[in-house]
Amino acid sequence: MKYLATLIIVMYSASSIAANDIFFIFRESDGSTNWQYVANTSSSLLIIALSFALIKVVLGQRKITSFNQKLIEIKKNLELRVSERTATLQDANERLSQSNLALETEIKKHLTTTTQLKNSEAYIIEVLKSMPLMLIGLDKDNYITQWNPKAEEISGLSSGDVLGRFLWDAYPDITVSPEKIAEARSKKATVSIKYSQKGQYHFDILIYPLRENSATGVVLLLDDITQRVNSETQLIHKDKMALIGELASTMAHDVNLPIKKMSVSVKTARSQLAKETFEKSEVMEELENSLIGAQQARSVVENLIHFSTGGTQPKAHENVTAIIDQSIELASDVLALSSGVNFHDIKITKKYKKELPEIPCYATELKQVFLSLLRNACFFMGQIDSPDYLPELRISVSTFYDDIWIKIEHNGSLMTDHEQRYLFDSFDPINQSAKNTPSKQMEGAQRLSFSYFIITEQHQGQLAVLSDNKVNTTFSLRLPKV
Repeated sequence: MKYLATLIIVMYSASSIAANDIFFIFRESDGSTNWQYVANTSSSLLIIALSFALIKVVLGQRKITSFNQKLIEIKKNLELRVSERTATLQDANERLSQSNLALETEIKKHLTTTTQLKNSEAYIIEVLKSMPLMLIGLDKDNYITQWNPKAEEISGLSSGDVLGRFLWDAYPDITVSPEKIAEARSKKATVSIKYSQKGQYHFDILIYPLRENSATGVVLLLDDITQRVNSETQLIHKDKMALIGELASTMAHDVNLPIKKMSVSVKTARSQLAKETFEKSEVMEELENSLIGAQQARSVVENLIHFSTGGTQPKAHENVTAIIDQSIELASDVLALSSGVNFHDIKITKKYKKELPEIPCYATELKQVFLSLLRNACFFMGQIDSPDYLPELRISVSTFYDDIWIKIEHNGSLMTDHEQRYLFDSFDPINQSAKNTPSKQMEGAQRLSFSYFIITEQHQGQLAVLSDNKVNTTFSLRLPKV
């Protein structure tokens, strides 16, 4: 490179010399040209130029190689990016396909759910239309949201006239009070109401809140049970008349006995009067015996007539102990069982709480209940065959909060679990057709299904029996004071 710089300087210095003599630098002192030196110099210059060119070529080749390497790296990076992008796009396409498939499946499910909801809605609407009960739906402000066809039939109001209206404005004759609906909401529990207008109609009413639905506050179900109550009432009267017939057959002896005494006393008095001389006191005694016999017979007949014609009057406030005493008096007239136990032979112990309040009740129906319980007790006391046996009956009446509690206990033979279970049913579903079974024995003891109905349905009370060695056989009755 040093020589090249010198050469360039020399060439630049000589450049001012024109083309007059391009070989002046190679002249000898004598003016001759040293062609050998020219050739050597030219060769050196050419070599230098070629070397310079070669260096440039080498350097350029290196740059080209470097550029190629960079291009290769860029190409690899591009290919890698393209590959990654392609993979990303393929993954996205795959996810999109999966999403489309999931969306398609979800759409199918929604379509199926929609179809099911439509079917369920149609089914519910059909249930509401076919429901034999009066159904009324109310929102939280007691505005009507549901009014089924049975409600239209009973009320005479179409759903279009009442929907969206305040209940008592739309249907003022409804027997449900706002307080009862408020009670169901506050308790978050079903409220049951029995509404009756004797001789006209009877309703069982249920009020229950819909806890998971804020739009509909409560639902009212009104069941018209008038026909059922009338049928049950007829059944009670039928059972009562059957009991009267049985009692009449058992009381024939009690009626016939005072009549016979009357006849004997009248005949004796007539014989005394036929004599020329007679004792007035003897005649008066016979006539008095006749009068007593007549009063006994009349008392038996009047009790039976009063018992058979009752049940048509509305509830009245009565003293329950007086009803029990009248039932005992009636039982003493008519209960003389063929089992060997006469009601007159039973030792009766009473324990009544003082100053008991009068309760609203059907006195005649309660007499029927007490007479049936006394008859049942006589039957089971008659099952004991022992010369030392003394039949005892204990009756107690007390109060507990707003209820009157009555217990009737006897020391007769104990009931089996089977007899206790089906005592208040109209028939024994297991042993109905069997012979010499507890069910056949229960027929003789007189089933208490209609007595149970009178206490639980007509008086909203309770009737239960417990028979074991600890308490003998005890009937427990609960009657509300109001």
